[in-house]
Amino acid sequence: MPKRYTATQTITPGIDWTVVILYLILVSIGILCIFMVEYKPNTDVLATFISGKTNYSKQLIFAGVCMVAAIFILLTDSKIYTAFANLSYTFGIILMLATFVIGRSINGSKSWIPIGGGFNLQPAELCKIFTALALAKYLSRQETDFSKIKSQLIGGAIAMAPAVLSVFQNETGLALVYLSFFIVMYREGLPPGLLIFGLSFGVLVIATLIVEPNILAIVLTAIAIITIYILRKQFKRNRRLLTIIIVLWALSVGIQRFAVPYIFNNVFQCYQSTRIYSMVGKDYDCSKNHHHTNANKANYKPPRKPDDYNVRQSKIAIGSGGIWGKGFLKGTQTRGKYVPEQHTDFIFTSLGEAFGLVGSIIFLLIYLFLLLRIIVIAERQRSTFSRVYAYSVASILFFHIVVNVCMTIGLFPIIGIPLPLISYGGSSLLTFTILIFIMLRLDADRQMVLR
Repeated sequence: MPKRYTATQTITPGIDWTVVILYLILVSIGILCIFMVEYKPNTDVLATFISGKTNYSKQLIFAGVCMVAAIFILLTDSKIYTAFANLSYTFGIILMLATFVIGRSINGSKSWIPIGGGFNLQPAELCKIFTALALAKYLSRQETDFSKIKSQLIGGAIAMAPAVLSVFQNETGLALVYLSFFIVMYREGLPPGLLIFGLSFGVLVIATLIVEPNILAIVLTAIAIITIYILRKQFKRNRRLLTIIIVLWALSVGIQRFAVPYIFNNVFQCYQSTRIYSMVGKDYDCSKNHHHTNANKANYKPPRKPDDYNVRQSKIAIGSGGIWGKGFLKGTQTRGKYVPEQHTDFIFTSLGEAFGLVGSIIFLLIYLFLLLRIIVIAERQRSTFSRVYAYSVASILFFHIVVNVCMTIGLFPIIGIPLPLISYGGSSLLTFTILIFIMLRLDADRQMVLR
C-alpha cells in the first residue's frame, strides 16, 4: 500500500515544527505588544490593522513578508547555503562599506541604505546571517584545524570584521552582538583561556571606570608582585613564567592607563561613554571626548545623568505591573507615552506592565524553550556546517534577549538592540526570520553532510 503524505510533509519533510510554532507565537506577541502601546480608544481596530499607517499594522505587513521569505527558504536546497556562504559574506561587507558613501544617518548612526518607498536597509543586521554562514563554512572545511592559533585568528577575524565596521558606523550595540560568535567558537574548540582572558579584560575595564587610575595601577602592581612571590620556586623550571607575568602586568597597566581612556574619549561618542559610566554610578566628562570637542559647543548642554530618564521610566512601567499586571490595554505608563522608544528597544516594558511578573516570566520561558530547542537541533547535526550555524543562531538570539531585557531594567547600558521577533522593525524581523528558517532548512537535511 503506497505511503500517503500530508501537504506539509510533501512540501517540507523533516522541518522542526516546534520551532516554527514558537516563532509564530513570538511574532504574534510582538504585534500584540506594539498594539498595546499604540492603541487609541474609540477607533476601528480592524481598520487600523489593515490601514498600513500604524506601527502595528506595518509590523503585520512585515510579518507577512517574512512568512513569504520563510516559505521560500524552506523550499530551497540546503547546499545553496554552503555554496554561497563566502560570497554572501563578501557581499555583506561591501554593503556595510557602501553605507559610508551612500548611507543615510538615522539617530546619529550612518548604517542605513535607502532602498525607496520610505524603507531603509541596515547591512549590519543582514551581515549577522552572512557571518554565521561564513563562520560555519570556514569551521566545516576539512583543512581547518581549530586547535591551531592561525585558524582561531581567522575565525575571530570573520566574526569581528563586521563589528569593526559597525563601530565606525556608530552602531556600538550591533557591534557587540558579533561577540556572540565567540560562544560558537568556544563550542568548536576555542581554548577556555581565551574566554577567561576576555572576561578578565571586561573586569579590568569596569575597574578602570570605578577605581582612580593611580590606585588601580598600584593594585595591579601589588597583584603581580604577590604572584611572583608565590610562584618564585617555579621560575627555575619554567623561566618563561616570569616573563609572562611581567608582560601581563605591563599589558594590564597599559590598558587601564591608556587604552580604555582612549576608547572612551576618541572612539565612543559622548553619549555612549556617558551611558556606560552611568552603569557604574559615575559621571563622564564630555569635555574630554574628541567627538564633543569637535562639535558645536554653543549648542551643547551637559546631560542629566545619562539616559536616567529612559531607564527610570522603563523601571516604573515594569514595576507598576506588579505580580499579575494591570491587564490588556490597561497600562498607564506605556500607553501614556512616558517610556521612550517603547515600540522598539523598550518593547519589553509594555509586556511587563500589562502582564506583570508572571507574564514576563512566561514570556521569557518561551524564549528559553526556543533556545533549548535550537541547541537540541544543533547537537543532532551530522554536518559541522549545520551545527556551527545553529549554534550561531542560538548565540545571537541569546545575546539580543539578555542585553535587551537587562537594558530595560537598568542592568546594562542602553545600546539600542531590538528584542528578537518582538520589537518593531522590518529589518530586524526579517533578519531573525531568515536566521531561524535557514537553520530549519539545514536541520531538515540533517542526515546530509554539508561542507
